Amino acid sequence: MLKDILKNHTIILASGSPRRQQFFRDLDLDFSIQIKDTEEIYPDHLKAEEISDYLAVLKANAFSKLRPKEILITSDTIVWHNNKALGKPKDLEEAKRMIASLSNDTHEVITSVCFKTKNAIKVVNHTTKVTFKNLSLKEIEYYVEKYKPLDKAGAYGIQEWIGFIGISAIEGSYFNVMGLPIHLVYETLTTLATS
Repeated sequence: MLKDILKNHTIILASGSPRRQQFFRDLDLDFSIQIKDTEEIYPDHLKAEEISDYLAVLKANAFSKLRPKEILITSDTIVWHNNKALGKPKDLEEAKRMIASLSNDTHEVITSVCFKTKNAIKVVNHTTKVTFKNLSLKEIEYYVEKYKPLDKAGAYGIQEWIGFIGISAIEGSYFNVMGLPIHLVYETLTTLATS
């Protein structure tokens, strides 16, 4: 359906994330993948969705020239907990510390998506609240050693073992926690194609 609406457009997904790429395939979209390395540094005064919005735009601005009818899509996900952004862990020890800090508490997963065309930039974001049960040290160590979640903000994947056994409540989009508020992507692409 969306494929027909976008038949005159070229979709470029600027993401190396296998999960995000799969979402676009599952939407039945024709798209190409183009990745430009971007140093993900943001000003210290930014909070919550301001951070992910800023980083999504930063990634989009790495692409300077777009042709008419091209839509470039970039995104960024952060875990926001205790007034602090948790990105991807540097090593397994940091991953364990991150998950331990989320244990028996609620945090927010915020994903921003930037849509860039030749003449405009639009940013949307979504926040999902996720609550973990009280995780034991054994559970945390088992998950980190087995799944090595170094490519995930907050050091966990909701779709993996830790999500199955550890998440007791979720408020908002499940897919957002996986890395893309796909309902917003669909809605925004539909609007861009028909405007």
